[in-house]
This record gives sequence, structure tokens and C-alpha cells, in this order.
Amino acid sequence: MQQIADGILYVGVDDHQLDLFEGQYIVPNGMAYNSYLVDGGKIAVMDGVDGNFVDEWMGKLDAALDGRQPDYLIVQHMEPDHSGSIQAFAERYPEATIVASMGAFNMMLNYFGTKFEGRNMVVKEGSTLSLGTKELRFVAAPNVHWPEVIFTYDETDKVLFTADAFGKFGALDVEEDWDCEARRYYFGIVGKFGKNVQAVLKKVAKLDVQAICPLHGPILTENLEHYIGQYQTWSSYGVETAGVVIAYTSVYGHTKEAVELLAKALEEKGCPRVVVTDLARDDQAEAVEDAFRHGHLVLATTTYCGGVFPAMHAFIHHLVDHDFQNRTVAFVENGSWMPAAIKGMRPMMEQCKDITFAEHSVTVKGSLNDDSRAQIDALAEELAAQF
Repeated sequence: MQQIADGILYVGVDDHQLDLFEGQYIVPNGMAYNSYLVDGGKIAVMDGVDGNFVDEWMGKLDAALDGRQPDYLIVQHMEPDHSGSIQAFAERYPEATIVASMGAFNMMLNYFGTKFEGRNMVVKEGSTLSLGTKELRFVAAPNVHWPEVIFTYDETDKVLFTADAFGKFGALDVEEDWDCEARRYYFGIVGKFGKNVQAVLKKVAKLDVQAICPLHGPILTENLEHYIGQYQTWSSYGVETAGVVIAYTSVYGHTKEAVELLAKALEEKGCPRVVVTDLARDDQAEAVEDAFRHGHLVLATTTYCGGVFPAMHAFIHHLVDHDFQNRTVAFVENGSWMPAAIKGMRPMMEQCKDITFAEHSVTVKGSLNDDSRAQIDALAEELAAQF
């Protein structure tokens, strides 16, 4: 049982049964549902776990409590992977007070048919809760990434409990790079709410934070500047890595050939990094992550049914839906008799803010020829000159 600070224990669980988080994100290394026990004389449990793991969680709580009873359950976030155990907790510990925002209690009514009247405590920005030797202060974090979210700051130990913020995919019993899976998690799940993340980061900047305890992923105790800095970059839609992402679809291989020629030309002309992703075969969440990470994006696709190939259409929808912005975008299209993909892609991308469209584009009519190769070289020259 991991001790985070004096009187603060980790009591979460790992889930290796899950294949798709939120029904869409591939999690080959599972998922962690973090829960914490904070003992300052009085005892608060910080969030529950997914309902499929209630028995395991209760067993860990029993071991940590060692015969004592919890005084509070603090609910920072009502998504079912955390709130699925609230009712079981309330029944097992009938004397415990449920602590949450008003928005969370309204959601409890929807999920459980009750707001736990008579044993609830509504908190908001600046509310405090004394556990005796520990003082907790609540920080409103609406839309990071649900509207009811609160953070909790332990003023005694300088520990910040951040709900889903600073979380990542992957169970805790698996070693993997934080940046990669936290980035994929952020842009897939939190990315649309950059303005809200920026607002809460301004509040966090005023706190002396020595440890960050999210509801997914590892407890962060070292190099906090890096993690907070990544969130600053991501939530402000800044460019993290200089380079070009080429996202493509190809039916018979000719568009793929054009993409490979473009990638080679970019590298030869000094582009610092080129990432190529096949949208029909690769994980689209990884492709979205790469698009947000880099400053330049090339969309290359076959004309299909007079428009945009389905996998490309879905990818652009994800970008628009997650507030893709502040990037340079270029287009490559293919069509045997009537290339029309750019006419479909560009209006979709025009929905995004602060997009600079490359002057050059590429049209391939069936297979590559001298004209389309020259177009590829001109586009590579334009993009490479921007680094």
C-alpha cells in the first residue's frame, strides 16, 4: 500500500479487463482507478473506483482503515469509472458524510436516485474541510473535463488531488512513458476544454504543490514543472514538437506512394521530424495526439463517393470536435477521374481557429506523374522553409 505523505495512502485499483476506455480509446496496458485515504485524525476517502472493482477497493479500504470508520467520502468527479462505487460506500459506511460540489450531487440524483440528503456536504471554490491535523481546501475546476469537477488541496502536506487532470492511460503495475499516454489521454478526453484547463492552472500556480494525485496514472512527486508545463502547452494549443504529421488514407496504394515521396522530400529538405500515419489502420487517437503535438499537418486522401474517404472524414471530425487550432495545414488529394477531396476537407478544417493553409497543394490523378511529383516537391519546399 503506497504512502504518499504522512497519513495519505493510495487505495486504488488496476483494471486489466478493459479493452476500450470510454468505449473508444485502446488501452493495451489497462487503466488505473485511483483512490486515496487521507487521515488527519478524521478520515476522508478521496473518490471511489469503477463499479466492477468495488470488492477489491473495499478490501483495500478495510486494510487501510484497520478497524476505523471513514468520516468523509470526497467526490471530485462523477464519471462512472470513479463514481460507480459511491452507493456501495454509502451503504457500507452509513455514518460517513458525502462531500461534493452541487453539480456532483445533482448527478448523483440521476445515477442513484438520491443526493444523500442528511449526510451530504456541498463545497465550492474556497470551501475548506478540517480533518484535524490536515486542512483541505477545494478548488473549482469546471469542465476539466466535466462541469461538476473539484480539485482538493491538502494545505498541510502540499498535495493536490486533481480529479482526471494530469491523468494518463495505463494501469500502475505497468511501466510506460508518461508523456505519450498522458498526451493521448489529454487530447482525446480533455483537449476540447483548453480554456477551462488554463483557468484552473492559474489557480494551481498560486499553490505550493509538492505532489499531484490524479484519478488515473501515477502519483507525481518529482519534476512537477515538466508535467505542469506540458499541461500549459497542451491547454494553450501550443506546438510541443517541431515537425510535420502526414495523415493519409489510400485505397490502391497511389496516395500512399505520394505520401512517402512527400515524407522523403521533407526529410531531405531539413524538416526536423516527419510522422506518417495511415488513418485506416493506425489508432486514430494516436493520430489526433500527433496532430496536436506538432505544428504542421498534411491531410492526404482519396476522393471517395465524390467526397472524402470515411477514415479521413472521421479524423477531421475528431480534430474539429477537439478544438484543433494554431496550426499550418496542407492537402493532398487523389482521384482517378474527378479529384474532389480537397473541396471536402478544406471547409471542414475552416471550422478550426487560426489555421494557416499552405499555398501549395497536391492533386494526383490516379497515379503519380511528373506534374504531381513537381507539386509534391513544391509543397515540401514550402513546408520545410518554415523550420
